[in-house]
Amino acid sequence: MSEKTILSGLSQNEIEKITDELKMSKFRARQIHNWIYLKSVSSIDEMTDLALSAREELKKVADITNIKIHTKQTSSDGTIKYLLEFEDGERVETVLMRFDNRANLTACVSSQVGCAVNCSFCATGKRGFIRNLTYKEIVEQVLAIQRDTGLKVTNVVFMGQGEPLLNLENVLKAMEILNNDFQIGQRRLTVSTSGIIPSIYELADLDMQSTLAISLHASNHATRLKLMKIEDKYDMTELHKALKHYIAKTNRRITIEYLLIKDLNDTLESAKELVHYLSDIKCNINLIPYNPTEKNDYEKPSRNSVMRFKSLLEQSGKKVTVRLERGSDIDAACGQLKGRVEGD
Repeated sequence: MSEKTILSGLSQNEIEKITDELKMSKFRARQIHNWIYLKSVSSIDEMTDLALSAREELKKVADITNIKIHTKQTSSDGTIKYLLEFEDGERVETVLMRFDNRANLTACVSSQVGCAVNCSFCATGKRGFIRNLTYKEIVEQVLAIQRDTGLKVTNVVFMGQGEPLLNLENVLKAMEILNNDFQIGQRRLTVSTSGIIPSIYELADLDMQSTLAISLHASNHATRLKLMKIEDKYDMTELHKALKHYIAKTNRRITIEYLLIKDLNDTLESAKELVHYLSDIKCNINLIPYNPTEKNDYEKPSRNSVMRFKSLLEQSGKKVTVRLERGSDIDAACGQLKGRVEGD
């Protein structure tokens, strides 16, 4: 018996090849496509505007998905964290974030199983790098959320497990599907990176409308090297040149992500150094108070320390926000994703 085709992740043209073989019209392909991406059905039986005979024929050769929700946790703030299991048994976490009084529903998706970058503050890197996700596996994370909740994801951030720019081909293909098939605007897609410089130059040449976010987290080389081993390969000086190039090519404002850790990078001196480093970079700054993870001695800064740091940066004329903490009670906040359950 031949293996069934998984419909999630297919374009309408690819679905048409299946319907052609089944002697169905191209209109049926469009209906199937809409059921998958816009209505997020879990089974072919739910495609009720297809004749029963057509559904039965389709079920012989295709399935909607081959991933499953291994566990699901809901935070007191409404954030939902999913541990998804792929066909080979590997698992990743993906998070749905909801914000009070906003229509936006943001999916934080993973791009790799594990991570090779291994930042000292992040739980994901402790596993090491396992494998890249395919573009279909990335897309499936958004579909899993939509199927489970019945809600439509409006924004997607590549800020889950893994380094997106070390899996650039699959990330770009997934972004294309999110834009074209899910009808999520490019400006509602954000790719975060620890600073993979060759890929930043590549993205600059593509001139996309999506947002590039840089995980900087330090104001000088020594501190960043302590936090992020990637600094040894792609240092802040070369990263600065790459960001200048990216902005010049795209005329897009980037987002600087800065994790605030008590007494390490939240000092007055750190703020001054950061202002100097970003003085000629067109950017917004997103401050992220540290969320504790196991096996390190880092501590969360005080609220006063965070607001003082924010005020010092704002004096330079930059737009500065403090990221709302979402899902920390279920280990779904920044740096807390592991991709496995205890005891695995």
